[in-house]
Amino acid sequence: MASVTLSRFFIFFTLLPVITHSIPFVLFHGVADSCTKKGVKHFTDLLSEWSNTQGYCIEIGNGVWDSWFMPFEDQVEIACEKVKSMSELNQGYNIVGLSQGNLVGRGVLEFCDGAPPVKNFISVAGPHAGEASVPFCGTGLMCVLVDSLIKLAIYSPTLQEHLAPANYIKIPTDLDGYREGCKFLPKLNNEFEKNATYKERFSSLQNLVLIMFDKETVLVPKETSWFGYFPDGAWDPILPAQETRLYIEDWIGLRTLDEAGRVKFVNVSGRHLDISDDDMKEYIVSYLIDENTPESPVLTKSTRQQHSSSSDENTPKSLVLTKSTRQQHSSSSGFIRKLGGQQDLQLKVIQKL
Repeated sequence: MASVTLSRFFIFFTLLPVITHSIPFVLFHGVADSCTKKGVKHFTDLLSEWSNTQGYCIEIGNGVWDSWFMPFEDQVEIACEKVKSMSELNQGYNIVGLSQGNLVGRGVLEFCDGAPPVKNFISVAGPHAGEASVPFCGTGLMCVLVDSLIKLAIYSPTLQEHLAPANYIKIPTDLDGYREGCKFLPKLNNEFEKNATYKERFSSLQNLVLIMFDKETVLVPKETSWFGYFPDGAWDPILPAQETRLYIEDWIGLRTLDEAGRVKFVNVSGRHLDISDDDMKEYIVSYLIDENTPESPVLTKSTRQQHSSSSDENTPKSLVLTKSTRQQHSSSSGFIRKLGGQQDLQLKVIQKL
């Protein structure tokens, strides 16, 4: 009897560090979505299950409405207070951002004083360098309304205070208006009034995973997912991140992270937020797995190491993952998970052809 008790005692305390040091993650959803919608909830649950870590979707206000009409400074303030109030995150956490939600996540990372440390940031189709499309979300009633408002005066105080996406619209041929009127993205990207704290916090990440979709039509240009954008004053050519001033002058520490090998530029096949299970496991779940826990049976570190030699001329120290590298990991699951749409961002399962 004593030996059985001793064995249980040994097993319990052997597993205790694994349980204690598990790194949770938080998810920030995109525009026109909410944490209560089936798609976002299922996505969060899948990431938790596959990574063996606890995930939390952070809701801002009432979700859908406030994702459209609450200015980003207010959204970030709410998210900041929620993150700081969660004792589960005290030892650090990871962030997963979906589309517009990436800007909320980055706002928490850069602006939130007294917040727990962010370890890894996984960005899925984030408009990091700005959004130049008008309209930017489709032909539905809400999108038509937003399009009409944007065309009136995108950088006016009224739109900046009452239309969230206006806070990251960057028209390359109206940079004076952008500099004077845009209330969030210039601060987030440390463009005009430099703040060393923002750069320090951003460059402290262990990994920055930037996922871009090759058939992207919602984000314009699609390269904004990788911090690429149009040159100042023109619509052509589209500059890769490494040729932008943000990178060259290292406004937020992107170059610092990249030269340290901590930025992963990932290109996946699909439209905006249409992602396969295989890609989810490889490019999201693998960065949520706690190094102190046993390897997930779904994905192990060895799958990532096979890609460590991938690169291109523009990103000599970056990990660049493309469709050709993913073919090694294709499975029989045959599913694409639709994490986003134009207005109703319900997750759908679509059979591959």
